[in-house]
Order: sequence, then structure tokens, then C-alpha cells
Amino acid sequence: MTPATGQLRPIDTAAVPPVLEMRGIAKRFGATQALEDVSLTLRPGEIHALLGENGAGKSTLIKIMTGVYQPDRGEIRLAGKPVTVGSAAEGQIHGIAAIYQEPLLFPDLNVAENIFVSHQNRGAVTNWRQMFREAESILASLGVALDVRSPARGLTLAAQQSVEIAKAISLNVRVLIMDEPTASLSAHEVAQLFRLVRDLRSKGVAILFVSHRMEEVFQIADTVTVFRDGRLISTRPAAEVTPQKAIADMVGREMGLFQRRAAAKKGEKLLAVRGLARAGVFEGVSFDVHRGEVLGFAGLIGAGRTDVGLALFGIEPATSGTIELNGAAHVIRSPRQAMALGIAYVSEDRRQLGLSLPMSISANISLPVLARYLSRLGLIRTGEERATAEAFRKRLSIRTPNVDLAVGKLSGGNQQKVMLSKWLNTRPALLILDEPTRGIDVGAKAEVHAMIGELAAEGIGIILISSDLPEVLAMSDRVLVMREGRQMAILDGDSATSQTVMTAAMGQEMAA
Repeated sequence: MTPATGQLRPIDTAAVPPVLEMRGIAKRFGATQALEDVSLTLRPGEIHALLGENGAGKSTLIKIMTGVYQPDRGEIRLAGKPVTVGSAAEGQIHGIAAIYQEPLLFPDLNVAENIFVSHQNRGAVTNWRQMFREAESILASLGVALDVRSPARGLTLAAQQSVEIAKAISLNVRVLIMDEPTASLSAHEVAQLFRLVRDLRSKGVAILFVSHRMEEVFQIADTVTVFRDGRLISTRPAAEVTPQKAIADMVGREMGLFQRRAAAKKGEKLLAVRGLARAGVFEGVSFDVHRGEVLGFAGLIGAGRTDVGLALFGIEPATSGTIELNGAAHVIRSPRQAMALGIAYVSEDRRQLGLSLPMSISANISLPVLARYLSRLGLIRTGEERATAEAFRKRLSIRTPNVDLAVGKLSGGNQQKVMLSKWLNTRPALLILDEPTRGIDVGAKAEVHAMIGELAAEGIGIILISSDLPEVLAMSDRVLVMREGRQMAILDGDSATSQTVMTAAMGQEMAA
């Protein structure tokens, strides 16, 4: 394995006006027309945003561009010449690299090996010292500090995404596709990434940027294209598009970015946490959650928000502090115990902790409470199981031909909806939502937000952990801010603003 230098060769924009053209692309999967007569042009030195709801065809087009799928009709032109991209390896040869929403690392390879895995040459002798040095150099350009000699297993989602980005940069890319690259990154890490993206643009790299975060799209994009239902709706310079107009194109109607949730009537105290800590991870966390209340958890990546959620659900139990539920003290040591107490946890990592991808939608939804669907003989009452799944399919608008489909065949946003359904099916009193709208399009976000409001109105206590600050502010009655494992503030009502939350998150002590 002999790694490349990671340096990108500038492209002569005058010689090749469009670097990649997708013309009249069509793709069908069974009865589903995923793409129909779609065209897209990427130019050197351009950041081109691609927007659309889940199921709009974005992922299908990306997979055609990278050789994972072959189009039924249409033409791909690279630097003005027709090409066939028959595989991901051929896509890399053409200088097309992609960073997907879900990191795809080899857990038993070290970080450097994961970065340069696409450079492997059979029979070549690996220059480990050079590989480690160049891996460190690429990560340093991202502002990321990782031990390149350590295995990828155990890396956080943010660290995994950083390695994926470094992997793409290690190739001499002409077209870089970024599919939700910031979904697991903090605001500081997003700023670092955007500096790098702009540097790549200055070198003539064409960048296709896919994101559901509107503020990011209009911060970075030069051009905005919108897909809806597998068709091209619009392509405009970013300066001529507003977020509201883009959303209207995406969903076929006008829609606000974030509708502030109407506060539900707060009931009696459901959860009381005092001095909760996990040694070496977080400490001194104290808060209450009432029935019908949404308590938002804000903070930068690594602040410890998720760790508190894992402790409450018994996945990584607390080592000190107290947890009271309905006035009774409990020491929660396992998810089974937490579920018995009426606590449900929707993980941010749906692939590893949230879903069984080979299993059907209905099987996933029934899994936590499978005993509910067993007959006296121990057989699953599949009709009842399907009926439950069908009810959630309608309630959350899960796009699927039937509930017997394997979850792994759904788009990321629809997988997220299945995971929400799975835990709602446990009928929880306390629902912990960890990044519930990560990778979900604006239409689905609105549906999830509406569902959160409905659940709160039903008297469920909700802890909302989200790196999307506008979402936290719009959905929460109060906001708890964390930094580096410590609770910095609890902000009520109008005192919770972007400025006050970020001030606390960046390290200034504020009164609770």
C-alpha cells in the first residue's frame, strides 16, 4: 500500500467548463421510479448544493455518479466526454469520491489504513512511516487530532466522519460528493470543514454538497438544485434562492424552517436527577423533567449530552448521583431495567444501536416489546405485529411499499422514522431523543417536530438531545447546556437564545 500525497491537482477551469454532467438520467427499482429525466452539471471550483426530501432521488443519483448503480437511461460526461462508471473503483479512477451520511470504516484497521485503503496495490510493500505521516498531515488540515495508529473501532461518529473526509481528500479528486457530511459535527468542526471545502473549491474541485441544514447550504453553496419525487425541480444560483423558496420547491408548498412548538401544559414532576456522574466522562448533572415538558440538551460535540442519555437508559450506567422517577429512587444498570421503568432511548446511531437492518420494518418496531405479540404457544402473532407497524407507517409517513421490507433497504430518513416508531411502541413515560432528525429532510423534520409536540401534549416527558441549535430552541421548554462533561446552565423560556446557549457552551459560567 503506497499512499498518495493527498495534494489535489488544480483543474484548468477554462479547458473543462463542466467537469461532470449527468444528462437525462433515469432509474427504476421495481415499481418505484427513483429518477426520471434528471440532469445535473458540476463545474470546477463550484460548490453545488443538492436538496430534496428523503426519497427525492438524491442518494440514487449519487450512487449512479459513483458507479454503485447503473442508469436505465441517460448519459454521464466527464470533462466533456461520455464515460461509463461501472463501479466505485472506476469512479475513483475518474476522480469521483464520495463521503456518505453513515461512515463506512473498517473497524479493525487503524485510522491511517482506513484513510489510504483505496490506494492498496497488490504486492507493494507498505511504507508505514510515510503512511502515518501523511495521514496525520491530512487530519491536521481538517483540524482533527486522532491517533492514526489506533484502530477505527470505538471512534465517535464525529471522528468517523473526519476519517471519511480524510479518505476522500487522500484521493486526487476532481468531484467530491458530500452527503450530509456535517450531520455529526459540532459548529466548530463544521466551520473547520467549510474552510477546507472552500480551499478545495479554490483548487478547482467540483463539490456536490447534500445537506438538510438550510443554514449550512446557504452559507457555503454557489448553486442550489432541488429534486422532488425523482425529478429535477429547479437549479439556480444560490444568491437567487431563499430557504423558504427552496423548501417550497422540495415539498411543493410553503413551509417555515422551524415552527416553535406551543408549550404543553406541564404536569407533575416525572424525573429528578441530582449530581449524576460517570467517572471520567461527565459530572455534576442535575435537572428535573415534568410530564408534558421538553427539556433540550445543547452543547458542542463531546460535551457529554449523549453520555447522560446513555446513563439514564442504563447502557453506560452512572457511577454516582441519584435518579428519581415518579418520586422513587432507582439505580439504573441496564436498558431492560430502564424500559421497565418507562424510559425509552432513541439513539443517534441508528445502524449500530438503533435498528436491525436485515429485519423487516414490522419486526424492528415490535422487537423491544416482542412478548406483547407472542401467542400462548410462543409464536409471533404476525397479523397484530404488521397492524402495529402499519399504524406507525401512516402516523410517521414512512415511505415503503409494505412493512415487510427489510429496514436496510430504506433511505436514512425512513430508517430514522422506523427507529422512532420502535421506541414509541414501548409506550414510554420518559422519551430520550438523541439527534432524532439527523439526516432527515425538512418535510420529515416537520413531521417529527409535530409528533414531539403531540407526545408532550399526551403527558410524556421528553429529553431532546440535538446538535441543531435552532431545533433545540424551537422545540424545548427549557434548555440544559453542557460543556466538556459539565453542566453549564439551564435556561428557561425567553432566556434561551442562540447567544445565551452558545455563550454557556463555549465555557462562560451562567446561573441555572
